[in-house]
Amino acid sequence: MERLAQYWDDLDDLLGLVALCAERIRRFMLFLLCTATFFAAVYAGMMIALQDPPLALAIVTILLVFLMYRSVTSPRMAAAGS
Repeated sequence: MERLAQYWDDLDDLLGLVALCAERIRRFMLFLLCTATFFAAVYAGMMIALQDPPLALAIVTILLVFLMYRSVTSPRMAAAGS
């Protein structure tokens, strides 16, 4: 009976190892997806700026206004000393 418990423990360790490897692969794939999305957005911004500079300026202005609004309306973190 002790050998059966040892086999179950080894199987549990193997499944844990597979899960850890899968998590590493998932994080790496997520990193690749985020990096590709970032570079695609930068490339699209450059193409818009080259084709129609006023449109690119309008997009940047709207994004800046949204960013400023979000930073003003987001909840503040408590001060470290307070």
